[in-house]
Amino acid sequence: MATRTRRPERRQEPLSRERIVSAAVELLDSVGESGLTFRALAELLATGPGAIYWHVTGKAELLDAATDAVVATAISDAAAISDAAAVSDVALSDAAVSDADGDPTPQEAIRALALGVFDAIDDHPWVGTQLARAPGQSPMLRVFERIGRQVQALQVPEGAHFTAASALLNYILGVAGQNAANARAFPPGTNRTAFLDAAATEWTELDPDQYVFTRSVVDQLRVHDDRVEFLAGIDLILAGITARSWPTTGPRAGERSDEPGA
Repeated sequence: MATRTRRPERRQEPLSRERIVSAAVELLDSVGESGLTFRALAELLATGPGAIYWHVTGKAELLDAATDAVVATAISDAAAISDAAAVSDVALSDAAVSDADGDPTPQEAIRALALGVFDAIDDHPWVGTQLARAPGQSPMLRVFERIGRQVQALQVPEGAHFTAASALLNYILGVAGQNAANARAFPPGTNRTAFLDAAATEWTELDPDQYVFTRSVVDQLRVHDDRVEFLAGIDLILAGITARSWPTTGPRAGERSDEPGA
């Protein structure tokens, strides 16, 4: 009688919070938030729902952890990119070059961070929704903290730190979220060039008296690049922050002054 050779059993990686969160990101990318259930997650991980509950208490915590993982990776990658650009003396902007020590300037760091978050939301559209839904939670605060540190490095007066950092954060999340929403609205396989050409053609047919400006930028619409335009907006905000003469004393916005003539 022939002896049957037993196949070695495949060793399965132990279940951990990190594996669960990674699988959750995979599910969210493929089926969206509505498809993220503990049953689907258990099937993907070849385990039972009860084992998952040992590591996370529910879907809300899982969504937050998945968002935090994506944002943390984006921040880490952005820091590495800006450091590499500084070391190689490759400026991310004509207006922002590395300092004499080879460290990234605040402008470089902000641009790298902004683009990292933009790309993360583009790759994981659900992240934008989660960040907007829980503005006081850890993932949002990670981004705000990094932006705020660079605002401080720009030597913006302390009284304007919140305003400057909030303006950058709101622009980053707003534009990145809208870009991701636009991408989801396109049917699969949509040709971007053809879509922009069709949109531009519609603009040319607008009333020339009511849409003077819109018709004047039709050619720019046809060829624009979303990432390039996004970074141009970051540069505009940074230019305004660094050029503005910030008041160091006096009443805050919305407060009345007792000075004569105020």
